Amino acid sequence: MKEQFQREISLIGEESFEKLQNSRVAVFGLGGVGGNCAEALARAGIGALDLIDGDKVAKSNINRQLFATHSTVGMYKTEAAKARLLDINPALEITVHSRFFSPENAAEFDFSAYDYVVDAIDDVKGKLAIVASAKEAGVPVICAMGAGNKMDPTAFRIADIEKTQMCPLAKVMRVALRKQGIRGVKVVYSEEPPAKPALSADGKAVPTSISFVPPAMGLCLAGAVVSDLIGFKKR
Repeated sequence: MKEQFQREISLIGEESFEKLQNSRVAVFGLGGVGGNCAEALARAGIGALDLIDGDKVAKSNINRQLFATHSTVGMYKTEAAKARLLDINPALEITVHSRFFSPENAAEFDFSAYDYVVDAIDDVKGKLAIVASAKEAGVPVICAMGAGNKMDPTAFRIADIEKTQMCPLAKVMRVALRKQGIRGVKVVYSEEPPAKPALSADGKAVPTSISFVPPAMGLCLAGAVVSDLIGFKKR
């Protein structure tokens, strides 16, 4: 099995790779961002993944979501993800939670069991509950900010949420976290000004997306998780 990870081991070393093998990461949300993050973590050799999402694959997901194909339409995203990730790494321990996370069911998840938490959901109340739960458990957490209505995959940055700019979602989260007295939250955000969303027939805003932007954010999330777990510091 180690043969498939040999090039990575040559890069980060045996000790760091063993840390990844012994790590359990929870990924909340398996859309265009979270799905790509989960697969990158699996390919990096993370030993155990918890995958949390209550949604099923729809045809409208195919343009940007890794686990969305015509053959998986109608499947729970968690089950489609599990099948693909086990094909990539049969030794991977996967726990699926085919339900949406919310403040109301947060107590059903044992955050202390995780070595790292990835928030890739869209609901602000849910995102705040994930951060609060992780902080309470003393577990590192990273949050995805807005990836919709964007065209530039090179505009993503990793920073403390207090240092973000240009992202409307980050602004909302920042204010809410301050009210809760929560500081030191790492996020991936875009410095690209968001395009105006499309409007539905009833005048409601509809988020837009393209194939290469949400995956770029997901890979940034995975890179931050791996770097933190092995203690990698930029030179």
